[in-house]
Amino acid sequence: MNGWRAAVLILWLPVVGARAAPAAPVEPVGRTVVTRAAVSMDQAVKMVEQRFHARVVKAEAQKDDDGRTVYVLRLLNDSGKVWTVRVDASDGSVQ
Repeated sequence: MNGWRAAVLILWLPVVGARAAPAAPVEPVGRTVVTRAAVSMDQAVKMVEQRFHARVVKAEAQKDDDGRTVYVLRLLNDSGKVWTVRVDASDGSVQ
């Protein structure tokens, strides 16, 4: 192989090997992406019962204004007090 051809080949190889990785797929704008909740309804019930030392007597899943899933849990304690808490399904935060 001639000297100049070897030099061109050596200079050209790193360029070929240095291709950028394909970009990650981009979610189309305006579409809703459904993801699995980080906290299930059962997990939310157990967590709230332990935290408040009360029994969940009613549980339902709702969508908030932003379209996120929120578990609405009605609690009853030993003294008869009833109240409602909301648990964000994405991170388990109690409101």
